[in-house]
Amino acid sequence: MSLLHGFSTPTAYRQGYVSIGNFDGVHRGHQSILKRLTTMARQHETSAVVITFEPHPATVLYPDRVPPQLTPIRQKADLLQQYGVDTVIAMEPTRHLLNLSPAEFFESVLVREVQARGLVEGPNFFFGKDRAGTIDTLRTLGQQFQVEIEIVDPLQNDQQLVSSTEIRRALRAGHLQHATEMLGRPYRIRGIVAGGARRGRHMGVPTANLEEIPMVLPAEGVYAGLVQLDDQPRAAAIHIGPNPTFAERTSKVEVHVLDYSGDLYGQLLDVDLIAHIRPIQQFPDTAALKTQLDLDLAQVRSICASHCPSLA
Repeated sequence: MSLLHGFSTPTAYRQGYVSIGNFDGVHRGHQSILKRLTTMARQHETSAVVITFEPHPATVLYPDRVPPQLTPIRQKADLLQQYGVDTVIAMEPTRHLLNLSPAEFFESVLVREVQARGLVEGPNFFFGKDRAGTIDTLRTLGQQFQVEIEIVDPLQNDQQLVSSTEIRRALRAGHLQHATEMLGRPYRIRGIVAGGARRGRHMGVPTANLEEIPMVLPAEGVYAGLVQLDDQPRAAAIHIGPNPTFAERTSKVEVHVLDYSGDLYGQLLDVDLIAHIRPIQQFPDTAALKTQLDLDLAQVRSICASHCPSLA
């Protein structure tokens, strides 16, 4: 799979079937679009291409209202590849691009540059300046330029439309299970392991402090999760938030990998959040905290074993 920044390798994307969008989270709604996109591309023996934007167009249009990411571009591209996409084009949302009318965008990008044979979108797709282009506009332009247009039905979860916005809302509200259902997989956070106060190590529960996390963090609390180390999944307990027992107000992300003693400092660590265990609590002393941590770890071990049989 190719990740291109702009239109740099025409042979990788021309004459294929295309879908355009932010695809943040690559959730189940996106996945239904991708399934149709890749099916059509394979039927016509050509490539499946996704055009996305990096950074989000709101950084140019509404810099004070940029939605936080669920999936940074590299992670997004990896997920798109998993769902069968051959080429991902990350377009820079320049003023010139965003000021193109729907017809100008369609003709200059999809017809002349990409030479798309077909376009697959969801029902809420808008394009061109001020999002003036609708599905009806798309169908009209497709007929004019002989580009096949396919519109995929919206996907709902418990009578609610699956969307990146709703997933962000669920995560921030602490509804991890709801977010997981909409994503169709565990929510993943990614960060660099940095040094910490080493209190956990003194209690026999060493933690890796994650920093430079570019995606949305879920509500504060203790979570069960999985990390991939040495080519195998490992159970992990994750603490997100401050540590009131030690009078710390700064929110942190601390990861304890069960049954692991290696040095993670400086590594890029992916953590899949499986379940919420409990809220943040203040304990009277470290002995009480250690007692609770032992209970937490037993619960994490059980949850992760049921989620990943190889850990049983």
